[in-house]
Amino acid sequence: MNGTVTISRVGTEDYAAWDDYVGQHPHGSPFHLTAWRNAINSALKYKTPYLIARRGERVTGVLPLVHVKTHLFGNALISTAFSVGGGILADDTETENQLAQVAIDLGHELKVENIELRSAEKTFGAWPTKSETYASYTGPLLQDADERLKAIPRKKRADVRKGIKAAFPVDTDAPVDLFFELYAKNLHALGTPVMPKKWYAALKTTFGDACEIATVNGPDGPVVGLMSFYYKDTVYPYYVGATADARKLHAFDHVYWTLMERAAAKGCTTFDFGRSKTGTGAADYKKHWGFEGVPLEYQFHLFGGNEMPDINPNNPKYARFVRMWQKLPFAATKIIGPQLARQLA
Repeated sequence: MNGTVTISRVGTEDYAAWDDYVGQHPHGSPFHLTAWRNAINSALKYKTPYLIARRGERVTGVLPLVHVKTHLFGNALISTAFSVGGGILADDTETENQLAQVAIDLGHELKVENIELRSAEKTFGAWPTKSETYASYTGPLLQDADERLKAIPRKKRADVRKGIKAAFPVDTDAPVDLFFELYAKNLHALGTPVMPKKWYAALKTTFGDACEIATVNGPDGPVVGLMSFYYKDTVYPYYVGATADARKLHAFDHVYWTLMERAAAKGCTTFDFGRSKTGTGAADYKKHWGFEGVPLEYQFHLFGGNEMPDINPNNPKYARFVRMWQKLPFAATKIIGPQLARQLA
């Protein structure tokens, strides 16, 4: 192994080299890209001390970090915040270790409580791991439509056929405002605050054509909105919002089926259904499509005796908040919610 590894903070002059490296790394994801950083910078104003490793002129690793310091939920460095993925990408163990050490040094400097790496698998054996909260649901995307339909378990396949038969119009270039309204209503029903609308607008702007907003229109107008990302050979349905009528109309199934059709036509071979909390309805829904959950092994470096964070709606500590949020007027949640949600990284 030739050359000394050097670690530096990323500047805009490094963006092309960074994104090229993420693109060629087998575990590179949209959440590692500088587009995600740009969206955070423009919409949420958090500091993003991204770290890049080199041997000479050659990039050998990257570590995207977001410094999320909040009054309600603490002070952390997260890779990558407001996403389900991230963590270190590196060519070798030496680069991994040096990126991790620089992150730890930065954590001491910023007086954070923890560093969180949202890699799908363990990177450092010595770092505590939490794998019981979330699972990832990813599977192959068959190119032939008939084979793709046959691969869906029988009961869900019947639901998908009903959506196909209804032939609801699908708009694949829907405005952010419409998507936000559908998504905010959905989160209100779940008792979860919604991120600022400018966050979703920033994602659409920074990712461009690689970010698609699709809506399914029922008899009385749009009933489902879905924001998805295309990257390499994978499509990532990421944010979805629906009205109460969407499931009865099978429009909720239809938005995913038609996304599979478009993604296959673009040459995608993997469908990343995203993460869900284990033991929830969302996790069961993905299993009904035939996707098996794989535990996500998020890793933490803890500072000063702090415990591993557990900020999620399944935590009984937040159950009262969820019930209270569901009872608030919808209009109020759109005003208050973004201030809370931007702290829930």
